[in-house]
Amino acid sequence: MSKPDNKSGKKSAKQDAATKSKKPLHAGSKAAPKAAGRAADSPPLARHAKVHTLEELAAVIAKLKAQGKTVVHCHGVFDLLHIGHIRHFENARRLGDVLVVTLTQDQYVNKGPNRPAFPEALRAEAIASLNVVDLVAVNRWPNAIETLKLLKPSLYVKGSDYRDPTKDVTGGIALEEAAINSVGGKLVFTDDITFSSSTLLNRHMSTLSDDVRRYLDGFIARRTPEQVTSYLKNAQKLKVLIIGETIIDEYQYGEAIGKSSKEPTLVVKALNTEVFAGGILAVANHVASFVDKVTLISLLGDRDSREDFVRSKLNDHIETKFLYRKDSPTLVKRRVIDQYTFTKLLEVYDINDSKLDAGDEERLCALLAKEVPQYDLVIVADFGHEMLTAKTREILCKHAKFLAVNTQANAGNLGYHTISEYPRADYISLAESEIRIESRNRRGDLRPIMLNVAKNLSCPRVMVTRGKAGCTGWSPEEGFVDVPALATKVVDRVGAGDTALALTSLCAVQGAPLEIMGFIGNVAGAEAVATVGHRRYIERSSMLKHLEVLMK
Repeated sequence: MSKPDNKSGKKSAKQDAATKSKKPLHAGSKAAPKAAGRAADSPPLARHAKVHTLEELAAVIAKLKAQGKTVVHCHGVFDLLHIGHIRHFENARRLGDVLVVTLTQDQYVNKGPNRPAFPEALRAEAIASLNVVDLVAVNRWPNAIETLKLLKPSLYVKGSDYRDPTKDVTGGIALEEAAINSVGGKLVFTDDITFSSSTLLNRHMSTLSDDVRRYLDGFIARRTPEQVTSYLKNAQKLKVLIIGETIIDEYQYGEAIGKSSKEPTLVVKALNTEVFAGGILAVANHVASFVDKVTLISLLGDRDSREDFVRSKLNDHIETKFLYRKDSPTLVKRRVIDQYTFTKLLEVYDINDSKLDAGDEERLCALLAKEVPQYDLVIVADFGHEMLTAKTREILCKHAKFLAVNTQANAGNLGYHTISEYPRADYISLAESEIRIESRNRRGDLRPIMLNVAKNLSCPRVMVTRGKAGCTGWSPEEGFVDVPALATKVVDRVGAGDTALALTSLCAVQGAPLEIMGFIGNVAGAEAVATVGHRRYIERSSMLKHLEVLMK
């Protein structure tokens, strides 16, 4: 094992144009060019003459401005078109001569799983059908910053709910204001009745069960969005150390073509492979979305280390302290998956699961003894593949200011690896099956099991994730708290526990109420199971927006 390495609203002057007769522009008007072929990376266009590519809009706007016209631009998701949107468009168009509307592309709608309710082409077509709107396009960036720089409108108009930038959890409005200013335009706000598409969808078109909807109604009555999101926002100033095994998750997709003619073996035709940074890498990436100071300690193999891949997948501001395990590869968990059904047929580990070499253990202990006391929060995801030994656990339990732990049960350690290997923890997050293995109690009442584990570890906070049953938390002050599952779309369960551990640990160290911890953990879990493997990590602005949307 070699030495660790480090990586470090005023109105427009042309407002009187409201009294003028305004004819909407369309593809057949003089100002709008005949529709050209779409750029290769542009989204599909709705079937309406007002809908164009961004490049076409840029050309039209340039001509209009050269004619002395004031071009007004509105941007948003507009998932469920309602009277609030229509009033907004009407007020915006009174500020100028032409109204252009751009929409967020489906893949960038950050309002949680199953959103948007209506795909981009239909949303564009609906807005284009309004007489007050002249031109429409679907954006191809996550926000309007690059769009504003491309279109260069005279005015960029947002609703009154964006007037206070501190209430914009994404932080986008400030960046958009800078963008419109950079092209000589101005940010303006409309004032009229406002409605929320998310509230309307939550109340009248919700994909959540009635029981979950009733729970959310009660939760919203007890908590405010600001209370809930404050723990993730305030996590930014924490110093967090992440410790655990690097795991590379390899998904080998194939097509099951039948049984071997001579053996009782399923034959799969190889199609393609997808590789993810899993294990502790995933935990670190989740945390790094919310925390400025993140350090990762992990083991790579001294052969077939895959270090270039690992580094390429880590958030840029994670400081890495890698050690290299003797005579070992970096751990790869390879899953053979039927591509059509997404059924996992077989799992193969590329692993050295023998006892950690004495020299490797000594170097790891020395590194931990030096680093652990320096951090506000130490998160340990122990996957039970021999990186963390009795000596290393002793250092963690003795020197961590706040220790959050998960011990994962998997095929490589089932029955041999439980939370009792840690004599002390400040917070533990376990799957229900993992805490039941610890207690050798397969079907008994969960609550006494949780109390017993908490007592044995002198642990003041326990969270148990329970799949479709949600999660149950316990602390001496609050007792037991149950939070229902919030997932409505389950694609792949891999990594859901790691995601919950990462975000709830950030809340636990700040003393967040269990109900808020469970709610945040379940929202994070819902995002995790809605994607394949670790194809995406939890992103700060998206998570904050998801929490805000659920509480509308």
